[in-house]
Amino acid sequence: MKVIIAEKPSVAKNIADALKIKGRNDGYFEGNNYIITWAFGHLLQLFDARDYDEKMAKWRMENFPFIPNGFRYKVKSDPRDRGKEDSGARKQLKIIYSLMKRNDVDMIISACDFDREGQVIGDTIIYNLKTQKEVYRLLLNEWTPDEVLKGLQNLKPNTEMRPLQDAGIGRQWADWVIGINLTSVATLKYQKGAGKALNIGRVLLPTLKIIYDRDKTIENFVPEAYFKLAATFKTKDDKEYEGTYVENEEDKFKDKETLEKVEQALANQTATISDKQVERKREYPPYLFNLSNLQGFITSKYKGWTSDKVLKVAQSLYEKKYITYPRTASVVLEESLVGKAAKVLDIVKRGLPYENEIHFAKTKRVFDNAKVESHSAIVPTYLVPKSLTSDEALVYTAIKNRFIMQFMPVAEHEETKIMTKINNVEIKGLFVSKGKVQLVEGWKQVEKIESKDTILPLVNVDDVVSIVDHKLTSHSTKPPKHHTEKTLLRVMETCGKGHEDEDSEEMMAAILSGYSIGTPATRAETIKKLKDVGYIETQNKNLICTELGRKLVETFPINELFDLEFTGRLEKTLSDIEKQKFTKEEFLNLIFDFTAKSVNTIKNEKDIIINEVSTEKKSIEVLGKCPLCGHGIIEGQKGFGCSNWKNGCKFVIWKNDKYLASMKKKPTKTMVKSLLKNGVALVKGLTSKKGNKFDANLRYEKNPDNEYFSWKMEFSEKQEVKKENPKISQTE
Repeated sequence: MKVIIAEKPSVAKNIADALKIKGRNDGYFEGNNYIITWAFGHLLQLFDARDYDEKMAKWRMENFPFIPNGFRYKVKSDPRDRGKEDSGARKQLKIIYSLMKRNDVDMIISACDFDREGQVIGDTIIYNLKTQKEVYRLLLNEWTPDEVLKGLQNLKPNTEMRPLQDAGIGRQWADWVIGINLTSVATLKYQKGAGKALNIGRVLLPTLKIIYDRDKTIENFVPEAYFKLAATFKTKDDKEYEGTYVENEEDKFKDKETLEKVEQALANQTATISDKQVERKREYPPYLFNLSNLQGFITSKYKGWTSDKVLKVAQSLYEKKYITYPRTASVVLEESLVGKAAKVLDIVKRGLPYENEIHFAKTKRVFDNAKVESHSAIVPTYLVPKSLTSDEALVYTAIKNRFIMQFMPVAEHEETKIMTKINNVEIKGLFVSKGKVQLVEGWKQVEKIESKDTILPLVNVDDVVSIVDHKLTSHSTKPPKHHTEKTLLRVMETCGKGHEDEDSEEMMAAILSGYSIGTPATRAETIKKLKDVGYIETQNKNLICTELGRKLVETFPINELFDLEFTGRLEKTLSDIEKQKFTKEEFLNLIFDFTAKSVNTIKNEKDIIINEVSTEKKSIEVLGKCPLCGHGIIEGQKGFGCSNWKNGCKFVIWKNDKYLASMKKKPTKTMVKSLLKNGVALVKGLTSKKGNKFDANLRYEKNPDNEYFSWKMEFSEKQEVKKENPKISQTE
């Protein structure tokens, strides 16, 4: 009998389905010589500082630096009460350990995600038991039945994954040491008031500095005036075209007088076509998506999207078997995937209006082992979705379209450049006109990308044209734009070494170098945390430093943590640990030494208060009585829940409730009050799957056979639609 440990229940279900196992027990599936159980992400977490030493329960400057002699793990904390164990995690760990200890079990298989974090999740669970049984690793890039069965035939001994484990553990311990020590001493040094910390992190601060630097550049930008001269010409066929004056390859002039003289010299003159260049150019489609490019594409194109939301939706599609592993830095596929890609293309192209233009081909732009970093690019699987939420459909379509583009004709256009010389020796420069005509749409059809044609009249060299108008215009230089999540992700991905064009060779080389700020899996979380802790804010799609963020950058004395190069080297070292070019022990010694020195530096700095935390307690509004225990329902950060939760009451309406979200709604105070008082709430402006708006009465009622609540929808015609509330219980 073999025990398989998946990272999440949904993945365990995928494996069970592939093995055609129907028997489900409490916390696991069993059948066909397999037991499939699951974690809920991290079931174990590192000890808090106070778990090692009681004196660390209170932050005192003299207790730092604090670096334990050895790192230990415990059951993860309850998110609502960090002083208690999460009861669901404790229960699931007991189930997993009881399964691993069974006498009929001779093999344990970790099926957690194939990345640093997944390796740590599986290994901390397995080796915390100190099992002597053989441990293997299931390494998959997608969870389709074919791949699961194939993967189970090609298991790897988990001992071969030690370098990945070392990188994951090294990252986890390093971030704990830096975070615990520097957050604590920074809060004690620079903040007045309790209840909130000044968060300091290895990835957090350089990301903040990127935004700060851009804000300061804009703030200090001094616009410079410049001038341009345009003229309109007419051919002998009475066709007009416009040209811009260029002298010494420059069309922007700081000296207005120069252009005024040229303009005066245009009077009563004719001109001659001195040169004409026609060039046919090819435009290749953008590369396949990696996670950062997918996040940048979606957040820049659609309102209301964040990189964190894109990752969550992509993760959902991955767990539902519709796309490959999303947390990848690669924009090409491994060459071994040629056959699989051809099969997928044949499925996803069916019925498209341009189906006959889609032809599979093995090219280096798509398949190249040398440019794959751990995981291949994100592509669809052979399973076609039957039902998706609107958010899932948007992300899936983007991934599918990008995949299809690779196998369509290259887009082609013709560029025409006309140089017009004024027949006056006093004018040294030329008037340059540029035209563009799309010849082959090719891959642009997939996303209906419209090309704006600029058509120039048919002229030949030495043709004489007349001047019908001219205009001298004034302009001023513009500051760079504020960072958006798209541009910030690009800087983080390449540690500032990348090229503006995400499809450039320079960009790909920068990604493959290993220097980066964070990983594809953590960058969205970093941006979200910067917002949550109040260091940055969003204005439209722009990311702006808050006053607190600015003060932190200008006050915090550990400059290395703001330095992209320093943080990039740390990330490169973690990558080198995976490749066995560096050891975990060497890396951690560097971190411990850096942390100790940093703590002492902060201690010796002047006491400056950059943030004051108000100690006034806000009055808590009670929205109504709990239908389970009668205590008050109050609003929390993540939901509307019972104030008696510490004693076990589990009533809650989550703010991200999936049932309401499927109709593009979130619960409001008014809605919750009405539900608690009247048992029903009239909700207006719900959105159907087809995008139609409608109103309905909603009820939130306890299921008769379990402790969960379900939504019930009522219409005036007394039609009822009932759907199980997908609320996540504490065991999930």
